[in-house]
Amino acid sequence: MKHSFILLIFLSSNLLFSKDYYTYFLGGQSNMDGYGYNKDLPETLAGEMEDVMIFHGNTEKDNVAETDGRGIWSSLRPGHGVQFSSDGLVNTYSNRFGLELTFAQAMKEFHPDHPVALIKYSRGGTSIDSAAARHFGCWEPDFVGTSGINQYDHFLATLRYAMAVRDIDGDGEEDRLIPMGILWMQGESDGAATEEIAFRYMDHLKRLMDLMRAALHVDKLPVIIGKISDSGNDKDGKVWDHGELVQYAEEKYVRTDARAAIVRSTEKYKYSDPWHYDSAGYLDLGEEFAKALINLLKN
Repeated sequence: MKHSFILLIFLSSNLLFSKDYYTYFLGGQSNMDGYGYNKDLPETLAGEMEDVMIFHGNTEKDNVAETDGRGIWSSLRPGHGVQFSSDGLVNTYSNRFGLELTFAQAMKEFHPDHPVALIKYSRGGTSIDSAAARHFGCWEPDFVGTSGINQYDHFLATLRYAMAVRDIDGDGEEDRLIPMGILWMQGESDGAATEEIAFRYMDHLKRLMDLMRAALHVDKLPVIIGKISDSGNDKDGKVWDHGELVQYAEEKYVRTDARAAIVRSTEKYKYSDPWHYDSAGYLDLGEEFAKALINLLKN
């Protein structure tokens, strides 16, 4: 049963590890994918990042014959935004980036003695509620559709692929991945459908985060939620017709979970189109996710 799946991270004290990588999962929909342009990056973020590895799972829609999530461990560099892909052997980088660059940079500065590992799986347009999935897909763990495969299944497959690699940096010695947090940027699709779907978001978000914590084998793993915002670039002045209900649910979730926090800086961001932040927004978003997580870790 997929809901009883427990990811083994091999913490045996009898094993010797080359490095302990502090590990973070990045998930959600398109504003987690990232629509920043690589050409807008400062020189300090334009190349490969030392001591930061990323496993970026290949995305796939629901109702397919088998799960995806294929990827490889590689040094973090620009190109992990929208249109990134992997066949499990080679990564195909895009001309876009997401919050991963500034987030990793900040966490590396906070924990200078521990290298950073990112596991990313996100898919644009996806909802949690299956009733809002359309052709993009949903994260509802019990959604079966025609094949029984949904975005939560692709997430689990991504973790399996990532954790199956014992030497993620290729130095010939086994590494240990230590889960330190979940970053979640999603909710726009649930806020764009119906009022009933938006009202259900709180319960769906809580259940999904609890299941992700279980999959990473840390019950109180910190969760950082990116609060959705609205560009207002629509004929009625609202892109997400019921977005305020999702925003309320996100705020309620972090008030009721002592190991969760929220990033609110999104309300001030500019947009490159009606749905996605501009490059400056993604640079700031990574920093704000890091600040929120660091505050939780300090406490």
